[in-house]
Amino acid sequence: MPVERILPTADAADLIELTREIAARELTPRVEEAERTGTPPRDVFRILGRAGLLSLAYPEEYGGGGQPYEVYLQVVEELAIAWMSVAIGVSVHSLTAYPIDRFGTDAQRAALLPDILGGETLGGYCLSEREAGSDIAAMRTRATLADDGSAALSGTKSWISHASHADYYTTFARTDDSGGKGISCFVVPADAAGVSFGSPERKMGLAGDPVAEVHFDNVAVGADRMIGARGSGMPIALSALDSGRLGIAAAATGLAQSALDLAASYAAERQQFGRPIAQFEGLAFLLADMEAAVTSARATYLLAARLKDAGRPFSKQAAVAKLVATDAAMRVTTDAVQVLGGAGYTADFPTERFMREAKVTQIFEGTNQIQRLVISRHLLQNLSNRKGSTR
Repeated sequence: MPVERILPTADAADLIELTREIAARELTPRVEEAERTGTPPRDVFRILGRAGLLSLAYPEEYGGGGQPYEVYLQVVEELAIAWMSVAIGVSVHSLTAYPIDRFGTDAQRAALLPDILGGETLGGYCLSEREAGSDIAAMRTRATLADDGSAALSGTKSWISHASHADYYTTFARTDDSGGKGISCFVVPADAAGVSFGSPERKMGLAGDPVAEVHFDNVAVGADRMIGARGSGMPIALSALDSGRLGIAAAATGLAQSALDLAASYAAERQQFGRPIAQFEGLAFLLADMEAAVTSARATYLLAARLKDAGRPFSKQAAVAKLVATDAAMRVTTDAVQVLGGAGYTADFPTERFMREAKVTQIFEGTNQIQRLVISRHLLQNLSNRKGSTR
């Protein structure tokens, strides 16, 4: 049953309907086979781009949709209801465009964004490393800058979505040794000499979203491919992650919604002791708790998106949304397996896949332990500011 949504404009409502149509036509018929075989749906991103669904939150002058972030996130949720790997891929792709749009020059935006937003090029986001996951400042990938502003990148990035399938990589590298202040941002073409890839990671879920290491071996990058000022990479990355966490929250909510829909439908049809199991209080209350978790997750990410759309600080609320939505996805998908019982544990139903896919949402874009750290720091800083203002 489609999610009932309150959208800001009639155009936004049309976009949701378009997303549902594309999901029914292009995603749902393919998801099971693609996830079983680990086939990345590269063509789907072109379809979404040409339909205007990759560009919703970006400026119209560069081919964007000029839509509020809350509309973009609800599109991501709709995609996740149909196919989680695609929703995650869309969120990652949008993350790669964010530094260019927010911190790039007019010339960089004009040169890069139209193809990115139109789906003609697909991006990867190269931030994490084996020894620098949550600790971004510990990254070792290095960019040696020449006098003309060009750079030579060397190092390895890990856990990179779209690795070997992307056309460019928004990459963060160390340009000096002053900790977090010594990191800069580059957009590296995938076909640049010296770019290579590791074998795909053997993951427990999201097989349609291939992840691998990206190796840079003295890769030459022109001066026009450095985004923002030298040394500004840390604030660029953290700013992008605030928005990216909302994409993960929306995708996790869609995954949980899909698991809930399947569990409720199964419970309404499955007969035991002469009646549907949904009529037994134990199952009915479990379904009610699942519904409450999904609804709460949706409300939380929408609040954060509306703060962002209003130009207000939203870092804390983005962390809350990511934490709440991904924990909800893990709980709801686990409960969905329980509702289906033995059938839920088999590959005959997608519940076991939903459960495997949910787990990683608690890990990427900052683990949920990191989200708790971010939230607590905001709380304590706000408390300190309030105390200071009363003195």
